[in-house]
Parts: sequence; C-alpha cells; structure tokens
Amino acid sequence: MATRTERPIPGPGQESVWDYPRPPRVEPTSRRVRVEFNGLTIVDTVRAMRVLETSHPPAFYLPPDDIQMAYLTPTARHTFCEFKGAASYWTLRVGNREVENVAWSYQTPSAGFEVIRGYLAFYPGRVDACFVDNERVLPQEGDFYGGWITSEVLGPFKGPPGTWGW
Repeated sequence: MATRTERPIPGPGQESVWDYPRPPRVEPTSRRVRVEFNGLTIVDTVRAMRVLETSHPPAFYLPPDDIQMAYLTPTARHTFCEFKGAASYWTLRVGNREVENVAWSYQTPSAGFEVIRGYLAFYPGRVDACFVDNERVLPQEGDFYGGWITSEVLGPFKGPPGTWGW
C-alpha cells in the first residue's frame, strides 16, 4: 500500500495539492488550455475552469463553445460525485481513432458547481496531448481521476494503487 510522504513546501509559482480544499473549489483560469487527438486540436481555450480538490491535481473543465463538439458523442456511462453530482461521459472520434469515455461533464451540477454546467473535462492520458500554456500535461495516475499535472503542481497525488484510502 502506498503511503503519503511528507508534504513538500511549494516554492514561488508552485502549489501543493494538499493545500487544495475539500469540498473542492472551482476557479477560472485565463491560461491557454489545449487538447490534441489524432492530429487535430480538439480544444483551444483561455476560458477554462479549474476544479481543485485535496490530494488531486487540478481537473480542467472546458467550455463547449471552445471544443470541436462534432467529434464528441455522449456515452451511456454515468457516475456520481458527492460534491458535483451526476457526471455524463463522452466518446471522441477523429478519423479512424476512437476513445470511449475520454471526457466527462455535469449537465445539472450540484449547488456551488453551476459554473461548470455543460463544460467538459478530458482525461489527459486518453488523448494524444494536453497543454497548459505551452507545457505538456502529465496525466494523474490511475483510471478513475482525470487530474492534469504540470510542473507547478506538487503531490503526492491520489490515484496510484494503494492511495484510495487517503
């Protein structure tokens, strides 16, 4: 079982996921966020929302007006978040490549999360690349969480085997 290591002290321009709140906080960001898949830029926006939750790298929720929605179709999958409510999932198909459940969204989010209504959050490990500004994102480990790890975000992160009880 994985154990939490001592919380690293963030330096200038860094943040620790252990300083993020629970329940999560939603905040806008004007940083440029891009998602690429099969040679196509699926998303390019400066209007993303970050959801920050203890022990998780940020999840970026992206406005549908800045997503090439013609390549996405809803799936039958649904899950429930104790904070944000019922999540719906999306399949991405570009050319001959398809990834099921590549993104999720909250069509009727719980109180306090209305600002992300209809926005999509992509799993960075299920597309070819995600970027925040010009930095390529690392995916949060595990197959459930969809956090985006950049150089300014410090862990340890929930997600790998043995961390579910954190």
